[in-house]
Amino acid sequence: MTLSLLSLLSRDLSALWLPLKTRTDEIMHHDISPLCAADIQDQLQRRFAYLSGGRGQDGSPVITFPDYPAFGDVPDKDFQNVMTYLTSIPSLQDAGIGFILVIDRRQDKWTSVKASILRIAASFPANLQLVLVLRPTGFFQRTLSDLAFRFNRDDFKMKVPVIMLSSVPELHSYIDKSQLTEDLGGTLDYCHSRWLCHRTAIESFALRVKQTAQMLQAFGTELAETELPNDVQSTSSVLRAHTEKKDRAKEDMRLALDEGRSVLESIREPLARGPEQSPNQDQLDSQSTVQRLLAQLNETEAAFDEFWAKHQQKLEQCLQLRHFEQDFREVKAALDVLAQKITTFTDVGNSLAHVEHLLKDLASFEEKSSAVVQRARALSLEGERLIGLKHYAVDSIRPKCHELRQLCDQLAADIGRRRGLLGRSRDLHGLLEASMKWCDEGIYLLASQPVDKCQSQDGAEAALQEIEKFLETGAENKIQELSRLYQDYEPILTRDLLEHVQKVFRKQESVEEMFHRRQASLKKLAAKQTRPVQPVAPRPEAPTKSPCPSPGIRRGSENHSSEGSVLRRGPYRRAKSEVSEGRQGRGRSTGDEESLAILRRHVMNELLDTERVYVEELLCILEGYAAEMDNPLMTHLISTGLQNKKDVLFGNMEEIYHFHNRIFLRELENYIDCPELVGRCFLERVEELQIYEKYCQNKPRSESLWRQCSDCPFFQECQKKLDHKLSLDSYLLKPVQRITKYQLLLKEMLKYSKSCEGAEDLQEALSSILGILKAVNDSMHLIAITGYEGNLSDLGKLLMQGSFSVWTDHKKGHAKVKDLARFKPMQRHLFLHEKAVLFCKKREENGEGYEKAPSYSFKQSLNMTAVGITENVKGDAKKFEIWYNAREEVYIVQAPTPEVKAAWVSEIRKVLTSQLQACREASQHRALEQSHSLPLPAPAGTSPSKGNTKNVRKLEERKTDPLNLEGYVGPALLPRPPEKGRGWSKTSHPSEAPEDNDGWSSAEEPINSSDAEEEGRVGLRKLVPGKYTVTGLDEKGGPDALVLRSGDEVELVQEGDEGLWFVRNLSSGGEGWLPARKLSSLLGQRGAPGCLSSPESSAGSALLSASSSCSESCAAALADLQG
Repeated sequence: MTLSLLSLLSRDLSALWLPLKTRTDEIMHHDISPLCAADIQDQLQRRFAYLSGGRGQDGSPVITFPDYPAFGDVPDKDFQNVMTYLTSIPSLQDAGIGFILVIDRRQDKWTSVKASILRIAASFPANLQLVLVLRPTGFFQRTLSDLAFRFNRDDFKMKVPVIMLSSVPELHSYIDKSQLTEDLGGTLDYCHSRWLCHRTAIESFALRVKQTAQMLQAFGTELAETELPNDVQSTSSVLRAHTEKKDRAKEDMRLALDEGRSVLESIREPLARGPEQSPNQDQLDSQSTVQRLLAQLNETEAAFDEFWAKHQQKLEQCLQLRHFEQDFREVKAALDVLAQKITTFTDVGNSLAHVEHLLKDLASFEEKSSAVVQRARALSLEGERLIGLKHYAVDSIRPKCHELRQLCDQLAADIGRRRGLLGRSRDLHGLLEASMKWCDEGIYLLASQPVDKCQSQDGAEAALQEIEKFLETGAENKIQELSRLYQDYEPILTRDLLEHVQKVFRKQESVEEMFHRRQASLKKLAAKQTRPVQPVAPRPEAPTKSPCPSPGIRRGSENHSSEGSVLRRGPYRRAKSEVSEGRQGRGRSTGDEESLAILRRHVMNELLDTERVYVEELLCILEGYAAEMDNPLMTHLISTGLQNKKDVLFGNMEEIYHFHNRIFLRELENYIDCPELVGRCFLERVEELQIYEKYCQNKPRSESLWRQCSDCPFFQECQKKLDHKLSLDSYLLKPVQRITKYQLLLKEMLKYSKSCEGAEDLQEALSSILGILKAVNDSMHLIAITGYEGNLSDLGKLLMQGSFSVWTDHKKGHAKVKDLARFKPMQRHLFLHEKAVLFCKKREENGEGYEKAPSYSFKQSLNMTAVGITENVKGDAKKFEIWYNAREEVYIVQAPTPEVKAAWVSEIRKVLTSQLQACREASQHRALEQSHSLPLPAPAGTSPSKGNTKNVRKLEERKTDPLNLEGYVGPALLPRPPEKGRGWSKTSHPSEAPEDNDGWSSAEEPINSSDAEEEGRVGLRKLVPGKYTVTGLDEKGGPDALVLRSGDEVELVQEGDEGLWFVRNLSSGGEGWLPARKLSSLLGQRGAPGCLSSPESSAGSALLSASSSCSESCAAALADLQG
């Protein structure tokens, strides 16, 4: 279709081009003299010959050769050019008659006359009719010329007569005076300079006209041969380019017309000055030439305007068609997307609130799609308008208009059908919820009826009336016929909805059955009251009824009654009493449980309703604000500071929305009939709920960006479209409010579910949510730390954080500094991680909103592998010590309360215990590897064998684990448990512990404590693998025994059997087995120089620092834990 339209359009343009081409060809075929006045202007200005415009009697043009003394000096080429040009000026008709030459040589000599005649005869380019020569006027020259002319006539070789004239009057007999100039005695007005100016202007105008005609012909050919593009942009470019060229062509024609009119005016000007003078023939010819050119130029312009109007119309129609086709493709694609999307709306809702939400979604979808539909209908009207304007592509436009109308009608029908289904679903869910509400109210009514009051006739009748009155309301709120309901709502009954209907109907039947049973019981009670009642003597010994008696207790109490009383009452009356009281107890218990069930249902409804509202609000923000930031139509409203900041402003709100909409809300709805088990839903999704931590961490950046750009027109426009009363920042706070709301709802649910099956899950879920809130709170403090150069994530999980008063007491500090530090506390905020504890200074709180959150300036960090604690500090139950590197640095920390201190000490203790456990496992693994390479202990007094020596050398070459001591092999080498009464116990509280109980302090670590040296402990030392310095004198044993001298540096590699240690003398290179008692007396303390500070034992030092964190009491406690 498009190709045929294009070919038709090209044929029309070609037909329009023919008249214009004819006009331009006429102009271009006009002969223009090969010579122009401008080309030989210098030769013409000499005036050795001129064309005055005079004519002979028969109309022959007259060329005058005035008296020109230097005529003989004129070059032949110049003479030939002038002759050629002058003979080309008259019309062909006049030139065909022949030219009359008037040669004025009155002031010249005969020789000059002869030369002139011979030169003219030899090179005159046109036909000659007559040559008139005014001979010299001097007597001698005149006589000479007569004689010479008679004798030399044949020398001139001219086919026309040459007449020698003696005077001007003789000339007048041949040419009328009116055709001769004044210098020849005539009256013809002739100015050579004016003639030359006119000739130059006329020829310039003729040349411009010819060039304009050529330009128009080329442009017209281009237009006629242009292929119309198939897209809007190219068509617009072609139309724009052609319009620009047309404007230039029109400007050229205007300039040419102005030039022609100016030339014509200059020709007519002399005639206007003297009306009595009539124009000569040359002037008339020039005037007619210019007029003819002007007329042809006007005709060409008119033809071009007509052609351009048609061409422009075709191009504009083509552009309209391309716009229509492009808009059609865009609108059709948008309608197809809408049609595809409406097919995905298959959910009919699982509750009344859900259906209302779906209806709102459908209304929102319809509102958003209305813009596309309106555009489609407007495009269809535009197509009809083009058809009415007789567009050349009617056959292409009309089907597209029909298709657009059909798509719009189909979309409207689908939306209407969808709204109808949701309306039916709303009616059904309304009926179901009304039935559920009726059942709940009925259960509550039955539970609230006091059983004791129903024992009387009035009470029973009142209860019956109350029940009957309630049952009358069931006609409007109950499901009447299940089969009729299936028939009425068949189009929307999905499998899940069908199950829900059946469940509600079963519950309704169950409640009705309960009412029927209650009615039957009450009727029996009312009927029994009408019988005569035998008076019974009161029983003063009978116990008073308890508020909630149980049948078992009641029966037990009656067993203590006197046998005579029982006999007097008889077995029937005792059984009746037992049944009555048991029924009362069960009724109250059932009533309480039903009341709690109703309360649980209320909490569950609140959880679901608020969850649906929350999801809807998140979707509204994401679609109404976040998505609009990517809308090109809204880009101009977004300020520079807000561009590309969507992730900063909204954080991971989209991730939160998808989690709640696709997963969490649907899983919560599964617990609507068993709300007491909803804790399981929270436990299953506790990991996903941690996405709120990321959102809260980004909240300060979001708030800061909002304060900077809150007055941006973009937010105002979005708020206006959404019809929100609150600004965006109120909705950005919703996720923070929602995560804190869960713990309140779980507390309420747990309050009414303590005796239910899911109570433990609810308690655990509540703890998990509180843990998430704590993690969020901790992370908010953590991101406020400034000045820390490392990566905080490398420090492991953040366990605790809080503000404390801190005193420092460092061994290496100046004495005065130490004294000042003891009395002046520093306010520090501590962050306890798995691998380090950070000391920070809390800065002042400034700003608004999240800007009020404090910031923390990093001061110091302690690696947990080198940290120890002292649980109690004398004089204050809120203080404890954190020390570092064998008490080289001591920090006395005062907590706000003893409870805070207990929590921190307990958490630090767990970290140190886990580190010790890891050390033990690593050491055991290491010992297993080394057991295959170490030599067996040899008998006393002997040295190891060669084979054993090789193994020991292999051990020496092996690199040790950086986490272990050199040669550290297993838990057997750890410090032994402390004496009874020392250390800490798992159940002890810091406030209850004695002041001298240091627990995990270094005072009980003989290897790493400065206090151990002061105490001067006696007895056999406990040796551990590592490096030592020999301080005693070794008594020599056998010749092969290992010799140790005072000052030698030795390494204990491994403990063997029978108290022997494999020792390597690092000073002499010797190796061997020595008794532990001997080594205990020879070796210095581990804290001595050469032990902890040795650069070769960095790995050992690391573990020594770690082991200093755990005293001997730690080993005992850990052994208890592991046992």
